[in-house]
Amino acid sequence: MSKAKTDRELGMGRSITRRDFLNGVSLAVGASVVPRSFAWLAFGVPEPMLAPENDPNYYPPAKTGLRGSHDGSWEVAHALRDGKEWPDAVSDNESYDLIVVGGGISGLAAAYFFRKSAGPQSKILVLDNHDDFGGHAKRNEFKAGDRLLLGYGGTQSLEAPHHYSKEAFGLLQELGIDVDRFFKYFDQSLYKSMSLKRATFFARETFDRDVLLPGFGTHYLGLTYSSETLAKIPIAEPARQDLSRLQQANVDYMAGLSLEEKRRKLTKTSYRDYLLQYVKVHPDVIKVFQSAPHGLYGVGIDAVSALDCLEMDYPGFRGIQLESHENSPEQAEPYIFHFPDGNSSVARLLVRSLVPGSAPGNTMEDIVTARMNYARLDNPDSSVRIRLNSTAVRAKHVGDLHNASEVEVTYVRGNQARKVRAAHCVLACYNTMVPYLCPEMSEKQKEALAYAVKIPLVYTNVQIANWKPFEKLGVSSVYAPASYFSSVSLDFPVSIGDYHFPSQPEQSCLLHLMRTPCQPGLPCKEQYKAGRWDLFTTTFATFERNIRDELGRMLVEGGFDPARDIQAITVNRWPHGYAYEYNRLFEPLDRPASERPCVIGRQPFGRITIANSDSDGHAYTNIAIDQGYRAVQEILTMRSGSTS
Repeated sequence: MSKAKTDRELGMGRSITRRDFLNGVSLAVGASVVPRSFAWLAFGVPEPMLAPENDPNYYPPAKTGLRGSHDGSWEVAHALRDGKEWPDAVSDNESYDLIVVGGGISGLAAAYFFRKSAGPQSKILVLDNHDDFGGHAKRNEFKAGDRLLLGYGGTQSLEAPHHYSKEAFGLLQELGIDVDRFFKYFDQSLYKSMSLKRATFFARETFDRDVLLPGFGTHYLGLTYSSETLAKIPIAEPARQDLSRLQQANVDYMAGLSLEEKRRKLTKTSYRDYLLQYVKVHPDVIKVFQSAPHGLYGVGIDAVSALDCLEMDYPGFRGIQLESHENSPEQAEPYIFHFPDGNSSVARLLVRSLVPGSAPGNTMEDIVTARMNYARLDNPDSSVRIRLNSTAVRAKHVGDLHNASEVEVTYVRGNQARKVRAAHCVLACYNTMVPYLCPEMSEKQKEALAYAVKIPLVYTNVQIANWKPFEKLGVSSVYAPASYFSSVSLDFPVSIGDYHFPSQPEQSCLLHLMRTPCQPGLPCKEQYKAGRWDLFTTTFATFERNIRDELGRMLVEGGFDPARDIQAITVNRWPHGYAYEYNRLFEPLDRPASERPCVIGRQPFGRITIANSDSDGHAYTNIAIDQGYRAVQEILTMRSGSTS
């Protein structure tokens, strides 16, 4: 069978809602292929027209194709990294009390906290390099006839919100988010009532043949197979026996070591090596578990410590007698605190609070279906302005660091470099960008800021004609250890306000696919760097073909036809994805908290403070909020000292 014929069978030639035409197209191409609302990117139009957000058709959430770090959002930052300067930047003749670089949840929270403390008349400017606000809290919209379908292109949920800090939980409450309402909005019984379960797809490239079998979860619990399923897994018979032993045997594979010695040994041993060297499993068992931690760590079991896997209830530790984190905050509450667009609704609530007229409504329910008015975000009449498509390239004090009364920020919008000033600045962007923005910082602080390598990942939403194949197969989510995307799942069943989840299998719905482009065998940060390059060099066509091939093979027994059933595709690629969480396998064992690079890196630099979840080394929304709060408190302390 020829590749061309296979492509046709997969539907690669079908006309679907899949491409934002700008994605994958050089910004230097002619006007004939650049959408009207983005013509300024290619040609540098005069300042009065330099406002793509004013186009009535400007609405980023509805774009499909390559999203996340979309083309147009990263080129200027890469030029800065490579040594480009903008000496001819023109002043905006604007002055603010605060400039926030980064319009993700941390930056928006910083703007919120500052206005709350400094007063409603405080002038605040938020700059962001993307065409939409929210950072990794990305909203993807689709249409099924007249019905709206919402997906999350990044930050998923409010995890264990009752364990948030008082500042983070208080912010949710002030925005009108009553998290307990999700017990009503999230249908926890839908899939269970239909007998839909988790499954594993064993792909022929690694497991000899394609097989979809029930069992093995992809989030915390359920990393086991029934004896009936074990007999069907396409691995060597000794491996099946070892997998059974791994799940059931109450054996201490580290007998002779004290509890502390076990803990330290497990911390510095990967789960892969633990299985091979201590449990002594057949190598085929490694193939089964390799991708299990992708969703949390962005790497496989070769780069995650055995202790972390013990705490996630992976099998093989029943006889070790170490306590797991069964009562950790993440497991103490159900994973249901989820807006249909993920935490994009949190970002939208923040923007609606900060910028009058940016969205209708006043509740957590009506924000879900509200259409944002992007033309209002940078309104001169608003005390808070949000300027999209604007990449900061410099943040420096005006005058001597210790005596300066202002910070000047240079940013690039279109092909124009602009300068703007404020009394204070919060850098809520990627922390690895900060040394390029502030080259005057000490080498120690710059080194600390550059220490972390963000985790690359891809969150993809695929609209399908209906989800009857899942009903027929009895499946709600699939772990795919040897596939391009390591997990595929039906969307979270959430209905809120006027938004109704497609709860009938005959209805069009969204599938969520996840890919972490790691390279097993390397240290985790080297895997992240390799994965970043992978994402920057992967075309939409490659993503699309893998989506069609994987879904077609995985769901074939359910009657799924990728050429017929796929209606739209949005690929959210994040080469600089979630915050680097200090991986115990590769980090010093006994480093004091005060010496963590993120703590050293986030120290105030004159009138510049630093936020973002990078600043705490945890990729969670509450951490992003907490870091925005801390950065503002440092500014308020500074202001109080200067007026005392």
